[in-house]
Amino acid sequence: MSKSLKDIKTVFFGTSEMSVLAFNELIQAGLTPAVVVTAPDAKAGRGRVLTPPPVKLWAEENNIDVLQPRELGNEFIAELSNTEWDAFVVYAYGKILPQDLLNIPHKGTLNIHPSMLPLLRGPSPVRTALLNDDMDSMGVSIIELDDKMDHGPIVAQATVELSEWPMPGRVLDDMLSRESGKLLAEALPLWLSGELQAEPQEHELATYCHFLKKSDGEISLDDDDYINYLKYCAYDGWPGTFFFDPTGKRFKITQAHLSEQGKFIIDKVIPEGKKETTWSDVILS
Repeated sequence: MSKSLKDIKTVFFGTSEMSVLAFNELIQAGLTPAVVVTAPDAKAGRGRVLTPPPVKLWAEENNIDVLQPRELGNEFIAELSNTEWDAFVVYAYGKILPQDLLNIPHKGTLNIHPSMLPLLRGPSPVRTALLNDDMDSMGVSIIELDDKMDHGPIVAQATVELSEWPMPGRVLDDMLSRESGKLLAEALPLWLSGELQAEPQEHELATYCHFLKKSDGEISLDDDDYINYLKYCAYDGWPGTFFFDPTGKRFKITQAHLSEQGKFIIDKVIPEGKKETTWSDVILS
């Protein structure tokens, strides 16, 4: 017989806003972790102000204990080993968990990944799918973590119905994060009870993606309109898209769309050294 969500003892590992969206779904379904593990506070913004990660703020709002280890070494592993855990849950944490840590819970450690694994293993699956115009790889996978990147057996998997394609990356991030939380809430009790079995991935079908760089966001207005729009969607938020005019002046694109005729239309930009304005005003000036 499967445990109810409220009786499951777990630890959540996560750092970003995407983690918050998935973890919110788990709490709303009745699964509240005893502890949240997240990254240490870090300096952010132009003022380099020490800032807590989104998951820390979320945990404090929900009265959940927070751990922020700088290293996942023996001392931290020993601290978590003092309690009997059913499972750990990991999503967008930002660090690789050592095997000794993965082995602590009775049923191992589950990881959320926003693609239809084995497609798009790696750190940027959503944005890479947009760049590749690959709607078919969009979905969520729950896997049991092992010592290889996004390699473990699949516990649950689901495609996500999209109302449009392509769409801005942050919109897609949010949608997939929420759906992954819902899927995990359904799957976790069944997995713990043995009613749901993990199945090995078809490793020979694996594809990979990489970390995005700031320089990736550069486009040329002479390139194909649809490809430029895919880049605009893929780099939404980070690293953003930008271009240089014939004089070498840099323009950051803050709003754009694809017309019914398939034209990449720039709506708003931030000219180098200036405030946001409409692209039409720039052209007319």
